[in-house]
Amino acid sequence: MADKKMALIEHFNELRRRMIAVFIVFIASSATMLFFVKRCYLWLVHDLGVGSKLAVLGPTEIVSVYFLIAGVAALAVTVPFAAWQLWRFVAPALSEKERRVTLSYIPVIFLLFIGGLVFGYEIVFPNILHFLLGLNDGTFQVVFTTERYFRFMTHSVLPFGFLFELPVIVVFLTNIGILTPVRMRKMRRIAYFVLIVVGVVMSPPDFVSDILMSVPLLLLYEICVSVALITYRRKVRRSRKTEDQVELS
Repeated sequence: MADKKMALIEHFNELRRRMIAVFIVFIASSATMLFFVKRCYLWLVHDLGVGSKLAVLGPTEIVSVYFLIAGVAALAVTVPFAAWQLWRFVAPALSEKERRVTLSYIPVIFLLFIGGLVFGYEIVFPNILHFLLGLNDGTFQVVFTTERYFRFMTHSVLPFGFLFELPVIVVFLTNIGILTPVRMRKMRRIAYFVLIVVGVVMSPPDFVSDILMSVPLLLLYEICVSVALITYRRKVRRSRKTEDQVELS
């Protein structure tokens, strides 16, 4: 009993050390990004019809926006590092083949995260923004404040960076037998409801933004079902091949 308790404490301490390492990398990346944050800011606002200057309501707003941009950029560095730390934590319990397979997930996680950010920034964010501005029709004078503009952008873009990781999670859970395509199809109604709620929570408080945020999530779920089906079929083929080899031997 004492040995199990000591082993549990050691695992907890190791997990804590790796979480601290992830936090340090995030802070260091954020600090590094602050040197380039002005260039990022100018690039992010260059398509605005009102020009590249946004209104601020106080001096602290400039600082908060710069830290917001630096923090989001630092996540792109931190996410694969966090995945690598998680892999190192679970690696001792895996076989050599499982280590190679799970290690290959890390670059995929990075690419999917970047792809989610690009999708959110290039597709979701401009469509929501242009539609909401189109509702004005000259009735109101549009004034963008820096903090609200970038918080709106972050809420529209950043969630897709994490949501695009769902295919990797689905592949992993399918390989270890927790998920199957049949189970995901049976869960479709519940999943749709949850994803719509997530889309409503993440999007600005208006009906059109809710739709524009929820529909991609539903499509992403269907992609995950297809990914699970492909993974499951490959898993079945591998199992059959292994059984045939055992019978021949």
